Amino acid sequence: MQTSGESVGNGDGDAVAASLLAWYDVNARRLPWRVLPNEPAPDPYRVWLSEVMLQQTTVAAVRAYYAKFLELWPTVEALAAAEDADVMAAWAGLGYYARARNLLACAREVAQRGGFPRTEAGLRALPGLGAYTAAAVAAIAFGERAVVVDANVERVVSRLFAIAEPLPGGRTAIRAATDTITPDMRAGDFAQAMMDLGSSICTVRAPRCLLCPVSGPCAARAAGTAEAYPVKAAKKAKPTRTGTAFWIERDGAVLLVQREGKGMLGGMRALPDDGWSARTDGHGTPPIAGDWRTAGMIRHGFTHFDLELQLMLCGSADCASLPPGEFWPVDAVEAAGLPTVFAKAARLALANR
Repeated sequence: MQTSGESVGNGDGDAVAASLLAWYDVNARRLPWRVLPNEPAPDPYRVWLSEVMLQQTTVAAVRAYYAKFLELWPTVEALAAAEDADVMAAWAGLGYYARARNLLACAREVAQRGGFPRTEAGLRALPGLGAYTAAAVAAIAFGERAVVVDANVERVVSRLFAIAEPLPGGRTAIRAATDTITPDMRAGDFAQAMMDLGSSICTVRAPRCLLCPVSGPCAARAAGTAEAYPVKAAKKAKPTRTGTAFWIERDGAVLLVQREGKGMLGGMRALPDDGWSARTDGHGTPPIAGDWRTAGMIRHGFTHFDLELQLMLCGSADCASLPPGEFWPVDAVEAAGLPTVFAKAARLALANR
């Protein structure tokens, strides 16, 4: 861990926490899933739901989904009783679909237990709860002292301590440093204060150090190198996969299939495709014989690869050998809950009908 100047590494972590909490008391963001300082503890279901949705997703993108889920399933028991397909459809467009499958598995476990465990260790044992989510729910919902580190906290702490080890290896040092400044009391407020600070002041570019409540002990600010942190390893170029999706229409309805419960976009409704998600390139063979024509290509970026997906439209076809699925009204296909890549393909198909 590298520090310079009057860094917190040589100072008092309690003073950092006190300064940050005083700032948060005045500047806390108002968010649908958050209770403000000095308000009663939040519903752990709402905290957990929001934290799962916010993983690798922006606050702006999550707001509408969060509201929709609460309207449909206002309690963890209601979510536990939901149909898988309904939850996957409601999640469509939010991305990282394994989160939705884990959400259901966790809700059912919690409902069976009669409520959420109140400790970080107990939460960590639930299906689909990683270290970050367990710590966040323990701190925010139950007031347990837990070290909560998301991308915003990584940025704040790496600058505060001038941690020069590149990510992802540097996360061990960042977590250890966060531990030294996490208070015993108000750990949930402290975690949210760190998130807000990273979102509004200690930003990726042009951090507003003059407004920062912990600028005094910040080693990176003292060195004039705040934007250099966190240090990130050079990104590898993402490979490009190719594949084909098939639009099979009959009597004003399009065939949708349900993808296998595991793997890429597992459990989601989708157009039939050629298996591109299981290999580098799809083979492009239509699922049935018919009068096929090309409608064009859509491009979509996933975390680890980019996809070029050719869309084929079927005029007349041998419907006796259709793959298992359901015919969905074309004029209501937006309500089918297709994941983004297939929603793009559907829009292209509608433009070429």
